[in-house]
Amino acid sequence: MTTDLPARMLRLLSLLQTRREWSGGELAGRLGVTTRTVRRDIDRLRELDYPVEGTTGRAGGYRLAAGAAMPPLIFDDEEATATAVALRTAAGQLTGMEETTLRALAKLEQVLPARLRAQVAALQQSTATIEWERRVPRADPATLAALAAACRDREIVTFAYTTRTGHDAGRRVDPHHLVASGGLWYLLAHDRDRQDWRVFRLDRIADLTAARHRYAPRPVPGGDPAVYVAGKIASAPVRYRAIATVREPADEVRRRTRNLATRIQSDGPGRCTVDCSGDYLPGIVQILTGLDADYTLDADDAVRDHLRATARRALDGAG
Repeated sequence: MTTDLPARMLRLLSLLQTRREWSGGELAGRLGVTTRTVRRDIDRLRELDYPVEGTTGRAGGYRLAAGAAMPPLIFDDEEATATAVALRTAAGQLTGMEETTLRALAKLEQVLPARLRAQVAALQQSTATIEWERRVPRADPATLAALAAACRDREIVTFAYTTRTGHDAGRRVDPHHLVASGGLWYLLAHDRDRQDWRVFRLDRIADLTAARHRYAPRPVPGGDPAVYVAGKIASAPVRYRAIATVREPADEVRRRTRNLATRIQSDGPGRCTVDCSGDYLPGIVQILTGLDADYTLDADDAVRDHLRATARRALDGAG
């Protein structure tokens, strides 16, 4: 018999979350109490805003219904491990839900027992994903999760950073926001040594360590982290320049190319410009093809030559 009230309530809540419906007798048997005690415990859950419904019928019973807000969930070890692995995987694959996924992962990993954190890490290290096309460098899920927690908790972090020129340097920063763009992850942080805002690509971060010290948050220049990071990305030096003027509204192009949202600017009614610049010629051509609209191109000669060669191969292949 479960005599400890808090333990019994948690056990009852866990049972209600594992099955669509329970009879009062079944719950009483699982908990080792009377059906009258079950009814009282159900009333306590309702007082805590858990939407427990009573069902009609010969036996009657209870079920946890959908409510106006999401109540706390209780996972067993296997469920917690599966959820953490799924969130870590989704963090690098979902488009449009990356930040939400990371917040959920940070909450879960904060309360995982050490033995389960080890299981999650082992599963993540021993699984792989087959990529059928060239992808941009993917940030380490553990780094994503740790930085998400540091941003949430306003905790100073240190890490080693490799610049685009290959130079390695140690950084000590106040992490403020994570921003996803074009399949890449960026950290917007205030650099303590340089006393200025900096944007870091997560795939170039290594040896991340939390300093266990808090910082006082400060306003982001311009107020919008995504706009600030987009401006820094756009002004960063690249090997090949390519600007497409597309004869379609910006919102329509964004709908088809969500990864390019920060690169698209309205250019009047029914027109927009798309910055396709980059360091990889086939990637630029892929972006231009994905626009699926008529456009004019202002680009370096190397981009134009590669685009012509690609078009000739496509025409030859089509016969």
